[in-house]
Amino acid sequence: MPNEPLKVAICGASGYAGAELMRILSGHPEVEVVSVTSERSSGKSPVELYPHLNKYAYLSYEPLAPDILAEKADFFFMALPHKTSQPAVALLYKEGKKVVDLSADFRLSDPLVYERWYKTPHNHREVLRKAVYGLPELHRAKIKKTGLVANPGCYPTGAILGIYPALKSGLASPEGIIVDSKSGASGAGRQADIRFSFCEVNEGFRAYSVASHRHTPEIEQELSAIAKKKVTINFTPHLLPVNRGILSTIYLKTAKKTSTENALGVYKKAYRSEPFIRVLDPGALPDISAVRGTNRCDMAIKLDERTQTLIVITAIDNLVKGAAGQAVHNMNIMMGFPEETGLDQPAVFP
Repeated sequence: MPNEPLKVAICGASGYAGAELMRILSGHPEVEVVSVTSERSSGKSPVELYPHLNKYAYLSYEPLAPDILAEKADFFFMALPHKTSQPAVALLYKEGKKVVDLSADFRLSDPLVYERWYKTPHNHREVLRKAVYGLPELHRAKIKKTGLVANPGCYPTGAILGIYPALKSGLASPEGIIVDSKSGASGAGRQADIRFSFCEVNEGFRAYSVASHRHTPEIEQELSAIAKKKVTINFTPHLLPVNRGILSTIYLKTAKKTSTENALGVYKKAYRSEPFIRVLDPGALPDISAVRGTNRCDMAIKLDERTQTLIVITAIDNLVKGAAGQAVHNMNIMMGFPEETGLDQPAVFP
């Protein structure tokens, strides 16, 4: 007899990441979404908020009640706001449920760093110690064994993947790294905020959270582990007048004289077995339109021989590889499903 489908709950399912989880899981043959939560939309059908999610007409959003939900589902995606995810994740994890948390609450291994950047105490440090940072390309073996994955942020995903091979191989110096990123407006979430209204965003282009973005320590944590020394970066995010996508341009000083051909070889070797990383051939450059709706990260590598600066450009969909798609990838690894299950969609174009 075929195996019973994995019973899945999505907490915070009325936001953009939650809706993307529902869209992706609608085509996943191994799961059944049995519960979706939303405080503001409680009692409504997902179809009322997102008409394209017509497959979920049988569901209604319900309030978040972790003790009740624990009786309904075995696997939980937590797409709750930062700071509010802690108690629900801790309860479900202690109940023996498998959890992928899309908030920042379990990404930073040092609770003091979390408290400094998120301005709130971490009240579940014993659970925090069990969490695995869910970037599959770096931590696949640990993800397989854990019951709690902290899904990476969108900016860190594109940045870390773009830097990892250069630091790991010793090709680039861990000093003086610059990450310049541009994101679509959906990165701010589904909220009523004048700064992200159509007239404020359309035909505009601006930097924000300069030298203070909360994804900075997350990137530094992972790069420090790769380099085996403390790494400090310069990170500046920008808001693009598009719905989705992140393009990151990363500048790395080479540790020794090299060439574009050699650097490209390092990256292709590092990612040759990764199903969702595409290292582009010379002359091709990433475009956010080419990854829209996919769990892919496209990247290009070019050496400025005049300054011996390695320039790495990455493109991801912030709602998929930067959030929901990566969460499903982590679930697939945790549950022993083939990694590409439910994630083999082509890009949405135009």
